[in-house]
Amino acid sequence: MLRYIIRRVLWGVVLLILVSALTFVLFRVLPTGDPARLRAGRVASPRVIAEIRVDLGLNRSLLEQFWLYMKGIFMHFDLGYSYYSNASVKGLIADRLPATISLTLGASVVWLLSGLAVGIVSAVRRRSALDRGAMGTALLFISAPEYWLGLIVLYLFASDIGQIRVFPGAGSYVPLSSDPWKWFTSLILPWLVLAATNSAIYARLIRGSMTEVMGEDYIRTARAKGLSERRVILRHGLRSAVNPVMTILALDVGVLLGGAILVENVFEIPGIGLLNYQAITHSDFPIVQGTVLAGALFIIVANILVDIAYAYLDPRVRFQ
Repeated sequence: MLRYIIRRVLWGVVLLILVSALTFVLFRVLPTGDPARLRAGRVASPRVIAEIRVDLGLNRSLLEQFWLYMKGIFMHFDLGYSYYSNASVKGLIADRLPATISLTLGASVVWLLSGLAVGIVSAVRRRSALDRGAMGTALLFISAPEYWLGLIVLYLFASDIGQIRVFPGAGSYVPLSSDPWKWFTSLILPWLVLAATNSAIYARLIRGSMTEVMGEDYIRTARAKGLSERRVILRHGLRSAVNPVMTILALDVGVLLGGAILVENVFEIPGIGLLNYQAITHSDFPIVQGTVLAGALFIIVANILVDIAYAYLDPRVRFQ
C-alpha cells in the first residue's frame, strides 16, 4: 500500500508539472493581450511599458520564464503576483477558498445522499412507475444548464413575492465566521442548483451499478442465509456498487474545489471560480495559472484518497 501511494504521489507531481506547462504555453501563445501594457495602463509611455516588462520577467525566453515559475512554486510555494492588482496569487486563492469549500462540500452532501437514495430505490423497484418517474426527472435535471437553473430559482424563490422572500439570503454570500445562520441560508439555493445535475447523474449511475450487483451469486447467498433485505441491499449490494460513484465523486469534488464558475457568478459567491472568471476577463495570467494549478492539485489528491478507500469499501480490491 505504501509503495502504491508513493507511486501515485510521484505521478501526481509529474501531472501538475505538465498541467502548468500546458497552461503556461497556451497563455503565452494565444493573443490574450500584453501583461505589461495591462499593468501600465492605457496612457503609459513605451518606456514605462518596457520597464514593466523587465520587472515582470517578460523579456526573458519562454523556457526561462517557465523555469523561474516552477522554481518559485517548489521552493517557496510562490504562485506569482497579479498583473492587474499586484496582489499575491497565493493570498487571493487562500481568501477565496473558504467560500468555494462551503459551496462544494454542502452541494456534494446534497447530491450524494439524494442520488444514492433515488438510485437504490429505482434499482430495487425496477420498471415501476416510481423508477420511470425518478429516471425521467433525473434526465430533465441533467439536461438543464446550471446557469439557467440558477437564474430560474433566483427569480422564483429569491425575488420579492408580496414583499416576502422565500430565501432572503440568496445572492448575498455571508462567511461562516461572520454569521453561521446567514451563511447557511445564503447557500441553500446554490447547493440545490449545483446538486441538481450531479444528483441526477449519480442516481442513474448507482441504479445501473446496483442492478448489476443485485444479480450476483453472493447476493443470493446472503438472502439464502436469512439476512434481511435491507441488510442485503445496504451492507452487501451498495458496498460493491458504490465504487463507480466514489470515482466520479472524487472528480466532481476536485473540479468544484477548483471553482464552480457558473454557479458562483450567478449567486455572486466570492470563490475561486469567480476569481478565475474575473482574471480571464482582465487577461490576468498569473491568477488563471494559479487557479488551474490548484484545481489540478485538488483532483489529484481526491483521486488518491478514493483509490486508497477502494480497499476498504470493496474487499475484492487489493493493491500490489
